[in-house]
Amino acid sequence: MPVITLTTEWKPDDIYSGIIKGKLCSMCPGVTIIDNSCSIPALNISHAAFVIRNTYSNYPKGTIHIICVHTEPVNDQEYLIVKARDHFFIGTDNGIFNLILNAEPDEVVSIRHGKDTDELDVFVKAAAGLLTGRKPSDLGTPIKNVHERLPLRATIDKDVIIGSIIFIDSYGNAISNITREVFDRVFENKNYRILIQSNKNYIDKISRKYSDLPVGEMLARFNALELLEISINGANVSELLSLSIGSVVRIDMLSKAASPNRLF
Repeated sequence: MPVITLTTEWKPDDIYSGIIKGKLCSMCPGVTIIDNSCSIPALNISHAAFVIRNTYSNYPKGTIHIICVHTEPVNDQEYLIVKARDHFFIGTDNGIFNLILNAEPDEVVSIRHGKDTDELDVFVKAAAGLLTGRKPSDLGTPIKNVHERLPLRATIDKDVIIGSIIFIDSYGNAISNITREVFDRVFENKNYRILIQSNKNYIDKISRKYSDLPVGEMLARFNALELLEISINGANVSELLSLSIGSVVRIDMLSKAASPNRLF
């Protein structure tokens, strides 16, 4: 059974959600429509890319992923079909495809449409075309490149990793851009301190589960995405420490850790 996912910046009761689902049901009878994620912060391409990048591969090959986040084209941006890793992505060429894939796609097509055509109609018609077995190139003009946005990566210096919070989940856990691979490369078999926002908030070991520490204790763990996550067992660390997207996470060798009273 064909699957179409929707990742949108709309609230569940927003009119746009009903419009696109109604159009899909009319033009793609029998298709399974799944809300991959809704209520993405408005116009937040990085947030949407993080969600899609870490979810799309769980769907069957051939799934069509429609992205309705910051869809209005700016300057020379186009509506695209992007094929990669046996999945199809439909959305606006605003830099999100590069953030999702972090690699060259297999095929990129600029979708043919009328000058005043609404983007929801463009996306639905493209999805319907793919579901009838048409190739992306049958639905538009092949192009070579997509607009690029550079992902925010952790930086590495001698015995120091400086990263930042890139996502806060429903429980208030703060997910950083520090990968297990980078952490192991720098700090394997070394003592370290993980400093969050300031040197007053630090952790000196990696936990496997939230329950490894008593309720109310702050901890660091590598989550299912292999990213360093800062949490408090039984509480919302983002609220308690006023963490937000962009908050600093720094890992130093223990001997280099600064005075606990000095901010970064």
